[in-house]
Amino acid sequence: MINRKATLFLTTFPIALMGFSQLFFGLLSFALFHDHQEFAFLEPATLMLIGATFCLLISKNHDMSRINFRDSLLFSTLTWTICGLFGAAPIILIAHVSLTDGVFESVSALTTTGATVLTGLDDLPKSFLLYRQFLQWIGGLGVVVFVVAILPMLNVGGMKLLKAETPGPVKDQKLSPRVSHAAHYLWIIYLCLSLLCALAYKFAGMSTFDAIAHSLSTVSTGGFSTHDASMGYFHNPLLLMVSDIFMLSGAISFVIHFKTFRSRHLATFWKNEETRVFLLIILVLTIGITTLLLRSHTYEDIPYALNVSLFHLISFITSTGFGANDLSHWPTATVFILVFASYLGGCSGSTAGGNKIIRMIIATKLIGLELKRLLHPNGVFLVKYENRTVEPDIMSATIAFLAIVAFFSCLFTVALMMTGLDFWSSFTAVAACLNVLGPAFGELGSNFQPVSDAGTWLLSVAMILGRLEYFTVLALFLPAFWRHY
Repeated sequence: MINRKATLFLTTFPIALMGFSQLFFGLLSFALFHDHQEFAFLEPATLMLIGATFCLLISKNHDMSRINFRDSLLFSTLTWTICGLFGAAPIILIAHVSLTDGVFESVSALTTTGATVLTGLDDLPKSFLLYRQFLQWIGGLGVVVFVVAILPMLNVGGMKLLKAETPGPVKDQKLSPRVSHAAHYLWIIYLCLSLLCALAYKFAGMSTFDAIAHSLSTVSTGGFSTHDASMGYFHNPLLLMVSDIFMLSGAISFVIHFKTFRSRHLATFWKNEETRVFLLIILVLTIGITTLLLRSHTYEDIPYALNVSLFHLISFITSTGFGANDLSHWPTATVFILVFASYLGGCSGSTAGGNKIIRMIIATKLIGLELKRLLHPNGVFLVKYENRTVEPDIMSATIAFLAIVAFFSCLFTVALMMTGLDFWSSFTAVAACLNVLGPAFGELGSNFQPVSDAGTWLLSVAMILGRLEYFTVLALFLPAFWRHY
């Protein structure tokens, strides 16, 4: 049975988070940037804080100890929906877009998709541009993780919230016995990586504003930029290398970051099977893309071709979506590799999207297992990951997840084609949103403006589905979920 008051109490925090965030950027607009956008932030912020206070008052006397996993699933979905809707207010007021486009932009930011309907970013107010980047940053590690971090009283139900939020099939890796402490550790790692990224960008040639703004969307693997040309605006190969490092850091499990910091040995990264396979895939695919670019004479300079190949491959596989070159001139095969990489995704427990490498490892081992059984019908074989036997429920969940990915990729592609888009534009747009990647191809190579309102809402739903990895959202549509509500 769903604990209504506790769920309502929890939802006050994402509302308040959006309210305080917009209040902060209103003050920044007035006191630092002087770009006269303060009221576009302060007016919706005031309404949200009043609404959060009202929800807090009517949900008093809640019993947090009775939170169950159904409450957690509902709260996770509500959080991303609420933040997506309320986060759109300044976007609508400042960028002068419709509700449909404003919500799409907000959901895209919070889910770290990075797809945009905006143009002329170079001329937009700095407070607004930084707000977009901040939405990606707060959504990167997860708003639910933020709530757990600031609510020590969630030690009873907090793990359920984290399990509903954390991407990947294996959700029992703990940093600390106390859930709130684990959330704190995650945010400390996240803050440190973001600070290091900003400093690295600054020393590599970015302005202070751009360094801070791009660090927020790099570590979060979000991909928003303050310029229409994205990273290509800077024409600086060193910046691409810096971006490579911190996109990878965001796409590697934060549990592994913590273990590496505690052990003081970088070899900890390589010892982890998922991270090791992730890096090897990047190496192989980068060599393949570089070879194709050189053989097609797209680029003649080997170091430059290697640099842009590595950058774009990392950008796609980590679901960041930064761009530095016009990919429409690249061979078709390289584009297919990039889209394929976006489905592979980063590591579980990271800010990256996609299917996650651990699922691909388990699926590959399952295929090998079936081949062995075919050759040795009486043999007894086990699927192992990190020298531990993979439980049957994890294997079945992995196969079910990959089947759902294929089903929804087809379903959303057909639905988008029904709105008037061609197949390639529809398919890459769906891949971009389900994998929280950002860039698409075809008609949507520049941005998502050509998509109809119906298609835009469809893609907004796809982004939330992809961010919460399907099951969390789909469970809400089961009749059994609402039984005894």
